[in-house]
Amino acid sequence: MSLKRNILANYVSQIYVILIGIVMVPIYLRYMGAEAYGLVGFFAVLQSWFQLLDIGLTPTMARETARFNGGATDALSLRRLLRAMEGVFVGVAVLGALGMMVGSGAIARDWLKVGQLPLSEVQNAIMLMAMIVAMRWVCGLYRSAITGFERLVWLSGFNMAMATARFVLVIPLFILVGSSPELFFGYQLLLALLEVVVLVIQTYRFLPKIPVGQSTPLQWEPLKHVLRFSSSIAFAGFFWVIATQADKLVLSNLLPLAEYGYFTLIALVAGGVLAIGGPVSGALLPRLSKLVAEGDERGILQLYRGATQVVAVMAVPATLILAFFPTQVLWAWTGDAILVASAAPILALYAVGSGFAVISAFPYYLQFAKGNIRLHLTGRLIFVVILVSSLMWAASRFGMAGAAWIWLGVNVAYIMLWVPIEHQQFAPGLHFSWMLKDIIAICFPPVLVVLLLQHVLTWPVVRAAIAVQLSIVGLLLLIFACMSSSKIRAMVRDRLGSAGID
Repeated sequence: MSLKRNILANYVSQIYVILIGIVMVPIYLRYMGAEAYGLVGFFAVLQSWFQLLDIGLTPTMARETARFNGGATDALSLRRLLRAMEGVFVGVAVLGALGMMVGSGAIARDWLKVGQLPLSEVQNAIMLMAMIVAMRWVCGLYRSAITGFERLVWLSGFNMAMATARFVLVIPLFILVGSSPELFFGYQLLLALLEVVVLVIQTYRFLPKIPVGQSTPLQWEPLKHVLRFSSSIAFAGFFWVIATQADKLVLSNLLPLAEYGYFTLIALVAGGVLAIGGPVSGALLPRLSKLVAEGDERGILQLYRGATQVVAVMAVPATLILAFFPTQVLWAWTGDAILVASAAPILALYAVGSGFAVISAFPYYLQFAKGNIRLHLTGRLIFVVILVSSLMWAASRFGMAGAAWIWLGVNVAYIMLWVPIEHQQFAPGLHFSWMLKDIIAICFPPVLVVLLLQHVLTWPVVRAAIAVQLSIVGLLLLIFACMSSSKIRAMVRDRLGSAGID
């Protein structure tokens, strides 16, 4: 499978899912109201925190599938591992969903700051959320297997189809039936069930055949061989969830539900920067794991540095647009003057912090592929302790603004202080070349351009015109970022050379 095709498919899917989610938010607000939309934001938080129950099995499944592709394991072992993981996932999903359903009353009554919505309606919505979260979590197992097989073109198309159903096809329901939280989450539950069925069928289509007479009964023995590594991944996932979701959980208890709905809008937009790394990591991890299994150290470093540049080229323009023009972004998107006045500075801080976070994730990919993430876990533990302790204080004192400053500061400290240590351990001599040539060289020209544009641009009043101007600025920054990337320049030269153009 082509790595370039997989990364491109991932990016097209990721961009589509992010954009369609962002575009539809103002429509959700119009039909549901800010308070009901706050429940949608809380649902996203529940979905993220449910990942803590994963115990590292999802990325381990992707890695073991990639190892099968690299010849490091056989078909029977892979099928037995999947069957064992299915037993764990289904059991944990049922118990997790039941636990959330039992606690739904306490969450509605004591945790969320509900204003106008009836508590019974909020409780019913939380019970529906519990079932949806459990089923989508089970989907993660099958997505990881498909990712390990590098069938990312199909998976990307499926993700786009499901996003369209979730975000767009719900609008006729709002118009024809109603827009209560119970109706919204009931519809999402049906889609989650469909998603599970399709992913199960497709995963078993991709699985290798086993000889006649061999079987794959439910046994726990296959898990023993991967348990040590998966437990390390579990800790890594635990720290990542806390790092990216602690502010959202804390603020869900501190802010009124309507105001929390506005905060989720900020988190959604800034989270788009974090999501930029997802398509590359989804294609990168299986290929890196395969190269490690083959012992190709030179190929590992080339792929690692090239992937860093690809993410930087995409992340830098997005970060700069949100950091330097947050007022224009929010006004063009929502047309809500109150939201713009209160949220624009917070969006800028969250965007820059997310830009640092998406780059600082790269050393983890290298450690994951080599099967040793102990150093990453140590760094993330320090990161999380500092983040959570400072976040609790700052959010309670200064609300959203305090949380935003902490997010930015801790991410800057991590990439400056800990990432060099990780590189020194797993790729000695790489760090400064990686920072200068793969990141700073790409950042510098777009930063100069956006500083100039900030002083010379005049903005129109009409929201659509603002959106067009933002798009043009973003395209300009993307062009400068591409021109600054040695990887992109080499790809262009190769393409022109193959076309016979000197």
